[in-house]
Amino acid sequence: MDTPFHNNFSNSHLKNSDLLRDVAIGMSDGLTIPFALAAGLSGAFDKSSIIIIAGIIAVAVGSIAMGLGGYLSGKTEQDHYKNETGEYDEVESTVTKENEATMDFFANLDLSRELQEQAVQESVKDKESWAAFMKKYELGVDKPEPKHAAKTALVIWLSYMAGGIIPLSPYFFIAHSTEALKISVVTTLICLFVFGFFKSRMTGVKPIWGALKVTLIGVVAAAAAFGVAKLFEAH
Repeated sequence: MDTPFHNNFSNSHLKNSDLLRDVAIGMSDGLTIPFALAAGLSGAFDKSSIIIIAGIIAVAVGSIAMGLGGYLSGKTEQDHYKNETGEYDEVESTVTKENEATMDFFANLDLSRELQEQAVQESVKDKESWAAFMKKYELGVDKPEPKHAAKTALVIWLSYMAGGIIPLSPYFFIAHSTEALKISVVTTLICLFVFGFFKSRMTGVKPIWGALKVTLIGVVAAAAAFGVAKLFEAH
């Protein structure tokens, strides 16, 4: 059976994984979407002030939308947990069936029949702990943190905001949009490459290939937006 140390380590690992996942989601879109928007608008307008106003609006709206998406995703996990584990909350009505499942679990640990029965008796003494035990080991689900949805929303929101400011920052200091775009391209592509590199290392993908792929997505999105803006401008 898991030790308290193992449980704490696993929970900490899961929390860190969730945090990194949320940062990656927010930062990825935060870097790419405002970058593409700024590039597109730079192809149609000369003044950086226009790009700044539109970019700030886009970052604000995008971060809120992404944050709400993260919140709803977290709530969905909680609802799924309740739906999947609802039967275990009716402990008395499922005790015979689930005692057999508990016995099977201890049997897989190569315990003697006598030890299996003793372990089951000890497990079912505390109905709440027994239900949590069965939820984890029979259904393979862990109870989500009560504030998980709110934390997910906050992390994604802040990450999107942080990522979105990077491609817009040159426009605050350079009045002509085309000149600001040049700095924005260099800055954002470097950030996308670094972000893609570390993201790939965390997910087990080859770091260089992952970094190039993330960077290429940003290049294609910005180039497409800039090209469309120029096309409409010509007409």
